[in-house]
Amino acid sequence: MNVPLWAWLAVLGVIVLMLAVDLFAHRKAHVIGVREAALWSAVWVAFGVGFGALVWQLYGAEFGQQYFAGYLIEKSLAVDNVFIWAIIFTYFAVPREYQHRVLFLGVLGALVFRGVFIAAGSAIIASAGWVLYLFAAFLLFTGYRMIRQRNDHPEPEKSRALKLFRRYVPMTDKFHGQKFLVRKNGLVLATPLLAVLALVEVTDIIFAVDSIPAIFAVTDEVFLVFTANAFAILGLRAMYFLLADLIHRFIYLKIGLALVLVWVGIKMLLKIDIYYIPTPLSLGVIATILGVSIGASLWATRGQERRAPAGPAHAPFGTATAAEVAELEPLWRRGRSGAKAAASTTTTTTTTATTTARGGEAGKPGAGEPGGDPHAAAPDAVPPAPAESEGR
Repeated sequence: MNVPLWAWLAVLGVIVLMLAVDLFAHRKAHVIGVREAALWSAVWVAFGVGFGALVWQLYGAEFGQQYFAGYLIEKSLAVDNVFIWAIIFTYFAVPREYQHRVLFLGVLGALVFRGVFIAAGSAIIASAGWVLYLFAAFLLFTGYRMIRQRNDHPEPEKSRALKLFRRYVPMTDKFHGQKFLVRKNGLVLATPLLAVLALVEVTDIIFAVDSIPAIFAVTDEVFLVFTANAFAILGLRAMYFLLADLIHRFIYLKIGLALVLVWVGIKMLLKIDIYYIPTPLSLGVIATILGVSIGASLWATRGQERRAPAGPAHAPFGTATAAEVAELEPLWRRGRSGAKAAASTTTTTTTTATTTARGGEAGKPGAGEPGGDPHAAAPDAVPPAPAESEGR
C-alpha cells in the first residue's frame, strides 16, 4: 500500500479540523444530553465509515476490509475504556458539565500516545519479526485474563497513578470550575480535575497496550493502523455521554471483547508461519462476536432504565464556592507592563495618602479657611522649585 506524504498530511489536517470543530461546539461548559451525544456519535461514525469507504475505493477491497476490521476492533475495545471513564468520573464526583473538557484533552493525549506506540510497534516488527509471537501470546493472555476478571471493577481510590499524583503534586481539595490549575497564597496548585485528567491519560495508555497489538493482527499497514485508531478514538467523547448511564446493561460485553482478543491473537499466531486467515472471514467473526455479546446483554437486561454508576458514599472532593473562587490569585504573573501599571497605581495611592495626611483629616479646616492652620500649605499652592546646585 503506497500512501503519499500528502495523504498523511491531509488526514492529519482533517483530524485537527474535526478537533477544532468539536472544541468550538463545546466551548461553553454544559451538560451533554443523550440526544446531543447521539448526534455527535453519528457524526464521528459517519466520518470513520466514510474514510473506510474512501480507502476501499482507492486501494481495493482487501485494504478496505483491513481498515474496517481494525476500526471495529478499536471501537469495541473503546467501549470498555468508556466504562472505566464513567467509574473515574463517578468516584471523583466530577460535575457533568466539566467532563467534556477532560475527555477532549484525554482524547488529544490518546492520539499522541497511539501515534508513538504505532510507530514503535511498526519499527519493532520490521526489525524483529519474532516479536509477533510475543504480541500473539500477549493477546491470548489478555483475553483469558479479561474472562476471569469479567466481574471485577477498577477502584480509582487504589490507583497507583492517583497516589503518585497526590504525593508529588500539590492539590486543592475542591473543584474550581473547569480550571486545572489555580494560584492560592502565592502557590500554584492542581485541582482535582487535573488528577482526573491524569487518570484518564493513564487508562488510555493501558488500553493502547492492548489495542495496538490487536490491530496489527488484522493489518500490517501503518497508515490503516493509525487512521483506524484515530477515527475510532475521535468519537469516544460522544460515545461516553451516550453509554455512560448504560454500563449496567452490557453484562456480556467484556466476554465478547475477551473473545475478540483471543481470536485476533490466534489469527496473528497462525499468519506468522502457518496460515493467513482471509480478512473477510476475520471481519465477520469479529462482528459476530460483538453483535452476539451486545444483543445478549440488552436482551438479558431489557426493561432496565438508564442510571448513573453508583458512586462512593462521600465524595472525596467538594466544589469551591463563589467566594472561594473570588479569593484566587491570577494564575499567570503579570508581565512588565502589568508590573509598571501596578507600581504606578501604588505610587499614586501613596502620594494621595500622604497629601491627605498633610492636609489634615477629613472634616478639619484647611489652610486659608477660618480656624485653619496659617502655616499649612494651601491646597492649590505650587511648591517652590528646588535651587540649582552650584556645580551646574
